[in-house]
Amino acid sequence: MQEQKKLYANVIVDISLEKLDKTFQYSVPDELTGELAVGMQVQVPFGNRTVTGYVVELTEEAEYDVSRIRPLDGIAEGGIAIESQLIALAGWIRRNYGSTMNQALKTVLPVRRKTKEQKKRTLELLLTEQEAAKQLALLENRHASAMARLLRKLMKEKRLDASLAARELSVSAAVIRRMEEMGILRVDSTACYRNPVGSLPERGAPKTLNQWQQAAVDAVIRDYDQGIYATYLLKGVTGSGKTEVYMELIAHVLEQGRQAIVLIPEIALTYQTVMRFYSRFGERVSILNSRLSAGERYDQYLRAKNGDIDIVIGPRSALFVPFPRLGLIIMDEEHETSYKSETVPRYHARETAIERARLAHASVVLGSATPSVESFYRAGCGEYRLLELNRRVEEKPLPECEVVDLREELKAGNRSILSGRLQELMEDRLKKRQQTMLFLNRRGISGVVACRSCGKALQCPHCDITLSQHQGGRMVCHYCGYTVPLPKTCPSCGSAYISGFKAGTEKVELCVRERFPDARVLRMDFDTTRTKDGYEKLLQAFGNHEADILIGTQMIVKGHDFADVTLMGVLAADMLLYANDYHAAERTFQLLTQAAGRAGRGALPGQVVIQTYAPEHFAIRTAQSQDYEAFYRQELEYRRMLSYPPIQNLLVLLCTSTDADALEAACGKLKAFLEAAANGRFQMIGPADAAVAKISDVYRKVFYLKAADYRELIHIKDETEYRLKEGYISKNVNVQFDFNPINGF
Repeated sequence: MQEQKKLYANVIVDISLEKLDKTFQYSVPDELTGELAVGMQVQVPFGNRTVTGYVVELTEEAEYDVSRIRPLDGIAEGGIAIESQLIALAGWIRRNYGSTMNQALKTVLPVRRKTKEQKKRTLELLLTEQEAAKQLALLENRHASAMARLLRKLMKEKRLDASLAARELSVSAAVIRRMEEMGILRVDSTACYRNPVGSLPERGAPKTLNQWQQAAVDAVIRDYDQGIYATYLLKGVTGSGKTEVYMELIAHVLEQGRQAIVLIPEIALTYQTVMRFYSRFGERVSILNSRLSAGERYDQYLRAKNGDIDIVIGPRSALFVPFPRLGLIIMDEEHETSYKSETVPRYHARETAIERARLAHASVVLGSATPSVESFYRAGCGEYRLLELNRRVEEKPLPECEVVDLREELKAGNRSILSGRLQELMEDRLKKRQQTMLFLNRRGISGVVACRSCGKALQCPHCDITLSQHQGGRMVCHYCGYTVPLPKTCPSCGSAYISGFKAGTEKVELCVRERFPDARVLRMDFDTTRTKDGYEKLLQAFGNHEADILIGTQMIVKGHDFADVTLMGVLAADMLLYANDYHAAERTFQLLTQAAGRAGRGALPGQVVIQTYAPEHFAIRTAQSQDYEAFYRQELEYRRMLSYPPIQNLLVLLCTSTDADALEAACGKLKAFLEAAANGRFQMIGPADAAVAKISDVYRKVFYLKAADYRELIHIKDETEYRLKEGYISKNVNVQFDFNPINGF
C-alpha cells in the first residue's frame, strides 16, 4: 500500500491588500486530510498565540525545513465567513483561468486597503436657556462674532451638524474647539459611510408585469422556493421589460432575507440603472465601480458585509462584493465583451458568477436581447434554462429598420459620413422636436483595409479572418501568420478606392454641425466622459431635452431608455466585420440589434437607418429583421466548420519577453513540449507573432490550443505551469494563459 504524502497548508492571517502576498506554511494533521479545503478558516499557532487564518493553498511541497513547520490547530468553529467563500472562489479562478493565487486573491478581495474612516460630527449645546443668553451677551460684548453666530444657532436648534455650521455660518474648527473648551457645547463623532448614490427620488410603486414577464418570474421563483438554484438565460427583445423581471426576482429574494448583485457591462449604464432600482428599493441599493473614490469603494464593501445594503449594482468587479447572504446574481447584457477580464487572471464574469452562486446556494439570471453564441448553445444543451420575452412592453412595435448601401451613395457622388436618407430623416426629426442618436461603431477598425467601391475587406485565404495592416506595407493574418503586400487596387473589383477606415466621433460631430447648424449636438465618447460624473451629466442633459442629437460609440447603445428618441443612425455598421476575430459577425449583429432597440421606446414609433458597405452580409440582414435564431444558426455553422467556441474550447498561451532571442528559444522548447503532450488531446497552432508583436519593447508570441473538453485545456495549463515553475524555459520569458479569449492577441 502506497504511503500517503504529507500535506501542507499555506495560510494568510491578515486579509489586507498589502499583506496578501505573505503566507505562512503549516502541516495538516492526518485527521484533517480530506476535510480541509481552500478558503476554510483555521486556527494556527502564530508566535506564542493562536490566531485565525484562511487556507489559500494545499500542497505536498514543504517550502522550508520540515522540522520547523508547525501543525495547524484545527478548523475554526462557527459559520463560514464570507472571506472563506471569496478565497475559495479565488482558488477556482486560479485553477480555471491560470494565475498565481495572489493575483486571484487581489481580484476577489480588491478593497481591503486602509482608508481614512469618515466621521459625522454633531454639535450639542450644554447650557440652559438662561446660561446661553448670558453667554451670548458676553460674546457679543467681546466682538467674538463667529462664536456668537454659532451659539445663536444652537439656542434655536440644540443640535447642529458640524459641517453645516462650518459651511453656512463660516465657523472654523478652532472656534468649535474653543467653545468646547469653554463648556458651551459638546462635539459628538460617529462613524458614517460614504454614499455614492446620494439623494435620489422617492420610491415608486412596482409596475404590473405582463403575462410573459410574469411567466419568467414564476419559473425562477418556483425553482428558488424549492431550493433549486439554477442558471437562467432570459432572452428578451429590446424593450421587452427585462429590468422589471429582474426587480421582481430581487424583491422575492429580499423577502427571504437574502441579497442580490446586479452586473452591468458599462459604467455608462450605472446612472439609469441605479435610478430604476432606487425608485423601487430605496436606500438598500448601492453601486460599485472604478469611478468611485477609494473611500467610497471601501465603505460600500463594509456596508455590504454588515448587511446595511441588499443590492449592489456595478460592472464586473461588483461580482466580488462580500454579501454574506447572497441569493441572486443578475447579469444584464450578458453577451458584452467587458465581462471578460483583459488582465491576469483573465476570468469571465459569467462562469465566475455561476461558481460564486454555487458556493452561496444562489441563482443566476443572464439577460440579453442578443445572447452570446456560447450562452444560447448551453441553453440548447440544457446547461442553462431558457426563458423568453418575445414582445415589447405594451405591445409596442419594434422599430422600422432600413439598410443604406454606401457603395451606391459613393456612386451617386455623396462622400459625406451621413447618407442622403439619414440626412432626410434627421431633418424631419428636428422639425418635429424629436431626438436622434447616431452610433459610430468605432472599435475594432484599426489597421483594417477595405474597398470603398465593392465593400470587400482583405482577408486571409486560410482562416477567413481579416488581414491587418502593418507598417512597411504588409497585410498580416494574426491567426496563421499569412503575409501579403498591401495592394494598390482591390483584388476583388480592381477599384483604386482601397484604404484603411479612419473615422471618429469628433469628425462625425463636425459633419453634423455643418449640415444642421441649428441643432443642439452632444458627443459621448471616452474624451467627453473622463470625469467622475461625466456619463451622468451627458445622459441627464440628453434625457432633459437639452440636445437634439447624441453622437457616440458603443456606450450609447447599451441599455439606455429615452422615450423621445425616434431615430437611430448606425454610421459604420460593418466596421466590426473587418476585425481579425472570429467573434466579428456576432459582435456586429449584437451591436446593430442593441442600437436599433434604442429607437421607439416611448409612445412614438422608432426608425433605424443602418449604413453599410456590406448589405448582403448575414449579420447585417438578420440584424435588420431582428431575427436572432436565423443569425445563430448560420454563425454556429461557421463555428462548427472552424472548430471555434462553443463547439471547441480555445486556450491561448501568450509568451512575452524583452529579449527576442530568449523568446524564440523558449517558444521552440514550449512547442516541442506541447507537441509531445498533445497525443490527440488537443490541436495546436503556433507559435506565431501576436496581433501586436511588440509593445513597449516587449516581444509577444502566441500558441493556440483547441479541445472539445475544457478540462483537457486546464490539464495542459497545469502541466505547463509545472514546467515553468521547474525552470523549463528562461526566466526572462513570461507566459500567460487565456481561455476562450474574447479579443484576439
